[in-house]
Amino acid sequence: MKILVTGSSGLIGSALLLLLAGQGHQVVRLVRHPTAPAEDVAVWDPDAGKLELSALEQTDAVVHLAGENIGAARWTETQKKRVRESRLRGTRLLSESLAQLAVPPRVLVSASAVGFYGSRGDDVLTEESPPGSDFLAELCKEWEAATDPARQKGIRVVNLRTGMVLSGKGGALTAMLPAFKVGAGGKVGDGRQFVSWIAIDDLARAISHAISNETLSGPVNAVSPNPVRNVEFIETLGKVLGRPTFLSMPAPVVRLIFGEMADALLLASQRAQPKRLLDTGFTFQFPGLEAALRHLLNTDSSSA
Repeated sequence: MKILVTGSSGLIGSALLLLLAGQGHQVVRLVRHPTAPAEDVAVWDPDAGKLELSALEQTDAVVHLAGENIGAARWTETQKKRVRESRLRGTRLLSESLAQLAVPPRVLVSASAVGFYGSRGDDVLTEESPPGSDFLAELCKEWEAATDPARQKGIRVVNLRTGMVLSGKGGALTAMLPAFKVGAGGKVGDGRQFVSWIAIDDLARAISHAISNETLSGPVNAVSPNPVRNVEFIETLGKVLGRPTFLSMPAPVVRLIFGEMADALLLASQRAQPKRLLDTGFTFQFPGLEAALRHLLNTDSSSA
């Protein structure tokens, strides 16, 4: 297939491009700032509302991953506006442009997040669970709704609700490593909040599955079937690294440091299940946390 990808230089996009190329697909990257003209690169400018329809023509599938990093900076009102607009502008522009094509692609896979559900304690969350009401939940609702023009055109739309994406090459996991390596790793808050996570390998495969599986549409939880409490996540990472995890960061301290982001990202509890992925025959290579971490960090059980 000919597959167009936004956010191709990011953590998820980079892994996805390798997988799709290995599967024999032709991949075109939709970028803001091309380094040089190339056949596999098209240009857009979401802030200016610029996207040439010719860049989208004759594509079989589109994967939309672009957007400001939610956890890149403290959530001031200015930063929240940047995060919101970076997602909504790009998603609307892409969806509206796809809807204008005489022959649109068969599928649009667009990123979202399990933040859609808000903090839900021990509740098991499937794609049928209602949304939350905090900033991140409201953002995810708007983000998914921004794909409506493509859906109304008859394009099969998959809104991929990702959890914490684990990779040895960046993201949340590698940000944790320095503290753990000096013995300063520990639980956040009381440690009872559920963490919905997914190994980068499985996420790339889940996106490929969403592209090819004609029965999959609407919201899809892209998470491991085995979410863990924060304290278990921390203890497992410590075990894999062979480092202690006796320290902790009390919730008031987390809120003091991170502000509003603390409750939405670090203290929130989301026990999500990938019901629709499993129902459509997807199998996880790394359903368990310890095996996923050992794979991603290139360790084995003898090193613990």
